[in-house]
Amino acid sequence: MRSGEETPRNSRRGHMLSAAAVTVAYDGLDVVHDAALTLRPGEVTALVGPNGSGKSTLLRTLARLQRPRRGTLTIDAGIDGLALTSREFASHVALLTQSRPTPSGLTVRDVVEFGRYPYRGRWGGKDPGGPAAVDRALAMTGLTELAGRGADNLSGGQLQRVWLAGCLAQETGVLLLDEPTTYLDLRYQVELLDLVRDLTDDHHIAVGVVLHDLDQAAAVADRIVLLHAGRVVADGPPEDVLTPERLTGTYGIRIDVDTDPLTGRLRTRAIGRHHTRTERLSTTP
Repeated sequence: MRSGEETPRNSRRGHMLSAAAVTVAYDGLDVVHDAALTLRPGEVTALVGPNGSGKSTLLRTLARLQRPRRGTLTIDAGIDGLALTSREFASHVALLTQSRPTPSGLTVRDVVEFGRYPYRGRWGGKDPGGPAAVDRALAMTGLTELAGRGADNLSGGQLQRVWLAGCLAQETGVLLLDEPTTYLDLRYQVELLDLVRDLTDDHHIAVGVVLHDLDQAAAVADRIVLLHAGRVVADGPPEDVLTPERLTGTYGIRIDVDTDPLTGRLRTRAIGRHHTRTERLSTTP
């Protein structure tokens, strides 16, 4: 959040979102097995793992886009998340999916305003707080100057920020992000992850984010959940989860872990055949 911006009405207190004993199936085949996960206010939780490990499926289940075959989903330890109406649930939890259609004939502001649907009546009633919430979301994502531009004239990275702004305009206590740095160049990847930290540190939002980049996960997350073959194999602080032994076993390739001397954060390196060859040549007398 940039200094001087008003604190959003609903983002002053985050919500806790918990999944317990969740099993998810596609076409009768279980792809997530008895998963347990809790997203806490003021924390970023990163879901990592190889392709097909179930991290996006688990995130979609937390967002109720995928119905679990078994298990519970609870908000603030007292609200049955599976029993809420769609509108009620959307006032608590927002999701940025991996891919969304390119809007046609709509401005950037029009698209961001979609995030206000939980606060409008069934027939599109008034939303007194809507314009200010949309303005805040545009400012937070650096889109204010593009608000009047056609959304179908944007780059992939710009459009990704538009959809994120729509989630922020939704003003929920839980924000779920499925590979949000996709299509973004390095600058906007860093700025987006900085924004995620602002939401948790300044506004106590609970954030769950799927990331492929282990270094990004180590940099932004308070907790990391490592999945493999549809099961949670580790859940804890980055330094406890991102160990060479655990990552090598999970990804099936040698992964070294050290500490970046500039940032003090964990840094990973996957060692392929050519890396090994280079190391061997450099040590040959």
